[in-house]
Amino acid sequence: MVFTRSNLVRAALGPITGLALVALMQSGAIPAYQAYSVGLAAVYAIVVLSVGLLAGWSGVWSVGHPAFVAVGAYFAAYGSAHQWPLEWVIVGAIGSCALMGAFLGYAGARFSVLYIALLTLAFSLVSLEVINRWTSVTGGDQGVAVAPLDSVFGAVPSGGGEAQYLAVLVAGVVFAVAVFARSTALRMRLVAAKAHPLVARSVGIVPEAQTALSFAVSAAFTGLAGVLLGLITGFVSPDTFSLNFGVTIIAACVLGGVGSVFGAVVGGVYLVWVPTVADAASVPQPVVQGVLLIAALIFLPGGVVPFLGSLVRRALGRRGPGLPDGEHHVSATAADSGDGAPATLARDRPAADEAAPLLVVDGLSVRFGGLNALESASLDVRPGEVLAIIGPNGAGKTTLLNAVSGLIGGARISGAVDYAGVNLMGTRATARRRLGIARTFQHAETFSELTVAENVLCTKRWVGTADRTRADELLALTGLADVADRYPAELPFGLQKRLDLARAIAEEPKLLILDEPFGGLDATERQLAAQQIVRLRARGAAVVIIDHVLDDLFAVADRVVAFDFGKPIGSGEPGAILADPKVRSSYLGLIATRAELPARADESVAIALRDVSHHYGGVAALHDVHLDIGKGAVIGVVGANGAGKSTLGKIIHGSLRPSSGQVRIGEPGARPVRGSLVPEGRALFKTLSLRENLEVAGYAAGVHGSALRTRLDETATWLPERLRGRLSVAAAGLSGGEQQILAIARALMARPDVLILDEPALGLAPALVDEVYARINQLAREGMTIVLLEQLLSRALTSCHEVVVLHEGRVAARGDASDPSFAETAELAYFGGEAATLLKLSELKLSELKLSELKLRDVNELEA
Repeated sequence: MVFTRSNLVRAALGPITGLALVALMQSGAIPAYQAYSVGLAAVYAIVVLSVGLLAGWSGVWSVGHPAFVAVGAYFAAYGSAHQWPLEWVIVGAIGSCALMGAFLGYAGARFSVLYIALLTLAFSLVSLEVINRWTSVTGGDQGVAVAPLDSVFGAVPSGGGEAQYLAVLVAGVVFAVAVFARSTALRMRLVAAKAHPLVARSVGIVPEAQTALSFAVSAAFTGLAGVLLGLITGFVSPDTFSLNFGVTIIAACVLGGVGSVFGAVVGGVYLVWVPTVADAASVPQPVVQGVLLIAALIFLPGGVVPFLGSLVRRALGRRGPGLPDGEHHVSATAADSGDGAPATLARDRPAADEAAPLLVVDGLSVRFGGLNALESASLDVRPGEVLAIIGPNGAGKTTLLNAVSGLIGGARISGAVDYAGVNLMGTRATARRRLGIARTFQHAETFSELTVAENVLCTKRWVGTADRTRADELLALTGLADVADRYPAELPFGLQKRLDLARAIAEEPKLLILDEPFGGLDATERQLAAQQIVRLRARGAAVVIIDHVLDDLFAVADRVVAFDFGKPIGSGEPGAILADPKVRSSYLGLIATRAELPARADESVAIALRDVSHHYGGVAALHDVHLDIGKGAVIGVVGANGAGKSTLGKIIHGSLRPSSGQVRIGEPGARPVRGSLVPEGRALFKTLSLRENLEVAGYAAGVHGSALRTRLDETATWLPERLRGRLSVAAAGLSGGEQQILAIARALMARPDVLILDEPALGLAPALVDEVYARINQLAREGMTIVLLEQLLSRALTSCHEVVVLHEGRVAARGDASDPSFAETAELAYFGGEAATLLKLSELKLSELKLSELKLRDVNELEA
């Protein structure tokens, strides 16, 4: 909890306003009949606040809160009948509601928002039934009176007009508590668990526990409001707590502003004011409520208070905290300086080979249904060591990291994972964080509703001044100090990646797991990330990294382990690992037989790309791609995962518009070129039959009726016999290779001129890969233009007319696939990009020049 001046001022508004209202009520400035409405509005404001903050901070919508109001009100009735002190009644109501709320929160946390709403609906219905039947306590349909309650202190008003004063004062205090709660770790952890439950577990937050806690607190305050309601009205009946009341509370939350503390005041006034307006206009109350809610959703979707707040900020010429308008980059000077010494390459430092392994993975296997994602994988990592894990897409790298960090579900796991003498197989992900294991994520998974500083602070259960000071120092170290008060969505991707890393290292973990820390970053940002990794290593942390940017990865790694098909296939120093034939073949493939491709009779261009670039937010996926795709050609686009192949395929297909550059499809005046894309992973409709999958594609292509049946019959002849006889079988029942063939057939339903295939062999057994490529080769021989997006270089070299190598979104090499000399150039470009290719070519030219000089010298010597 932070007691800043602005916090104190905002929090003081509640009690001050309460005292002012009580003074006006006592002086008669507010008539008695209006004073009753003010007291009632205060009670309803507490209820609306409880429901609104539960929804805004935890993402839980409850229609069962009228039941908690009823518990409080009937506690007041029962306590007044048995001469209980006011304090006992309040404690009993709060405790009972908190227990029931905790149960509902924990039980509903594993379900979606809809199911939690249904659970609270059922709770409300059961509560109404209990009220109607437990007549000895509730009076049933007849209701029960509530007499004033005495206080053990003897000075607390509790009946009649005094109860109205009490309600107003309590509401003011509750609002002050809510204002302070916004700056606590409780609110941060609630929001984190709501925004991204999986990532929340990685920082030690248990989403189920957070939901149970938030529900308990919300229910407790609602129970307190119920006690006040009973004291103000002096009578309690079940009609007050109907389902209509629950729906009206939600409407009041939306109208005032979900999650807004002061919006709850608007909601409380709304609940009291609507019946009066409806009576005055002689219009049914539900009609008035419906019209107001519809108007609010259309014109003020954020709520009244947030809308007014934005108007005030605009009038004062203010914008959100953080960078000025138009500024998109933050100076990384702080990150560069670090500890005052430049970061050196990790392998230039002596590795801690003599230390005992911190993490030992022994025979780890992970199976998802029929897929072996990992099979008997073993490795170890020592303190102060940076271990890089490499391998092609689908090799099992991310599965390994998820298994170690405890973020893997729906899988059968066997084997052993030992961390500092602790068996992690029986340890929850949240407990692993407390043991000193932290991780980052491939796509910089941040908590979008928390600021940059709060993203780091949410790792703490309690946040004090010292914690905030350390967080500020960490943000300065990572170059995020200037954006501490901004939200992640306002930052470029590079800063989001830094934030992900800062959150992971906030508690100085002993083992840090990094999932593609260099992916999507420019050269400067990659250097900064490397410096942070080296600093962590220097402090004795063990670091495990997977990435496809091999040059940056090898620059910081002490040791490299290569994976393929879920198994380690090689291990060694960064400079030598790629010399291992098994490792090279896992990336490039080993296919010697070249497919028979037809000679190109038409040299015209089907699709031309000129200086095409594309960005996803702040992530650059393609840079200035210049490419011609000739009619009847088979073009292979090759690159490691993250090189930009899928993005390029979507742009060629036309389903994605590039950020810049031009895409010309077909020749001017010629028939439009049709394209079909077979996406990575096939994206079949698994519950539909083979025939229905094909029919859907036909409908999408604008084919209907008899023409659709004719085209379906023609496409079915392209399928192998075993599939033609199973057209009524669900696609989920096919093998991986059969599903890939079906996906290609579905694309053929549009009768495309250009067929784009994204990783058609991914995850298939070798025999099935051969069958799929045989089908692709058949289409090429029939004259179709094919763009093959492939990870295996050798497969593209033997299956295409021409091969384009992408490296980090740039065309690093391009050449004739049948040219033997191009293979080495393409291989260099695959691993090192265009710079490595040019360097190799310059070395070759230099050696040729030296050879010529030597020969010339020899000739001169002979002539002499």
